[in-house]
Amino acid sequence: MKKYFQFDELGTSYKQEIIGGITTFLAMAYILVVNPLTLTLADIPDLPDELRMEYGAVFVATAVSAAIGCFIMGIFAKYPLALAPGLGLNAFFAYTVVLSHGSPWQHALAAVFISSVFFFILTLTGLREKLINAIPMELKLAVGAGIGLFIAYIGLKNAGIIVANGATVIGMGNLKDPQVLLSIFGIFITVILMVRGSKGGVFYGMVITAIVGMIFGLIDKPASILSAPPSIAPTFGKLFTAFSDPSFYSLSMLSVILTFLFVDFFDNAGTLVAVTNQAGFVKDNRLPRAGRALISDSIASMIGSIFGTSTVTSYIESSSGVAAGARSGFASVVTGCLFLLALFISPVLSVITSAVTAPALIIVGILMAASLREIEWNKFEIAVPSFLTMFMMPLSSSIATGIAVGFIFYPITMILKGRVKEVHPIMYVFAILFLLYLTTLSE
Repeated sequence: MKKYFQFDELGTSYKQEIIGGITTFLAMAYILVVNPLTLTLADIPDLPDELRMEYGAVFVATAVSAAIGCFIMGIFAKYPLALAPGLGLNAFFAYTVVLSHGSPWQHALAAVFISSVFFFILTLTGLREKLINAIPMELKLAVGAGIGLFIAYIGLKNAGIIVANGATVIGMGNLKDPQVLLSIFGIFITVILMVRGSKGGVFYGMVITAIVGMIFGLIDKPASILSAPPSIAPTFGKLFTAFSDPSFYSLSMLSVILTFLFVDFFDNAGTLVAVTNQAGFVKDNRLPRAGRALISDSIASMIGSIFGTSTVTSYIESSSGVAAGARSGFASVVTGCLFLLALFISPVLSVITSAVTAPALIIVGILMAASLREIEWNKFEIAVPSFLTMFMMPLSSSIATGIAVGFIFYPITMILKGRVKEVHPIMYVFAILFLLYLTTLSE
């Protein structure tokens, strides 16, 4: 086992990998609750039954697809990168495709399946890997830092430290609120552990915060430990009914498929580059086994759509596991096992509240921002696209949008500087596609 996962070469151990895998799971366990709530449109009253998916089935589909994705990524690609149904894409699935367009959720699942198959074919041809390797190192670093700012912003928002403000868009929250104070306590504890050199500081910080929350009555103790998983029957294999429905074959559904393709590619590529760069895998602007990593998310998405969930993609929360010491695919296997275990211990997951996960996201955001030091800020043609890539992610709440804006400006500034030959031809194609994305598909 140690030889297969290259523990000695990577300077890791079972303890590091297990702690890293658990940390990643705890940081992303919220998806087991958020994804079913989103796909079932739980916040929309008086919705016709045919448009609403079954909560229990989506919960099982979420856990199973995440576990399978983690296993494939860990064993096949050997990266400490966890997968699960992606936020943003699940909202597009539910609120745009189903609620706004009025498409049956079976059609939306079929669109996810088709886009995943297309991704799989592109990966087998090596095109997806070539596209990622064509991105200049400066923009890869900016993507990593931007995602760090984005998840730190999410952490601060989830903690209630920053809130919506009518006058200034965002502002400080109520720092006297007990839940906010619990998050602030978690930040201080995690910072202390990290400064003292604890490799599992992020994980231990989450555990201590959860325990303190239960002691002071801020987090409800789980009523039970075990529960039987719900039936998967209401959603399993239902996507195939769309192929026999003539209404599925339309221009609007083609637009949906293209949107799934576009957003998933760049969300996944951004996360893959950011996490692997943080772990030290990117060498000479190339990522070893990138093709295997991309195949992993394609297969996971295909399986996820069959079980009954939206697009499965790489999770930026994997960076919390890397921060806790994860360096090999064994950590992803651990995370996958925990997703399967979650099917039976869902009551225990109730203690992993936003107050517990927020400090981890904030600390990981700080760690990821370290890549900023490697960007050549004294060269304005590099500084402009790098800054816009980084800054637009938290402002737009979208990794893909941040990448789009930066990638549009990169060839423009390089041309104006007279560095045309240094721009890979693929970057011009990206710029044109992103212009189309921002003006059409993103609407």
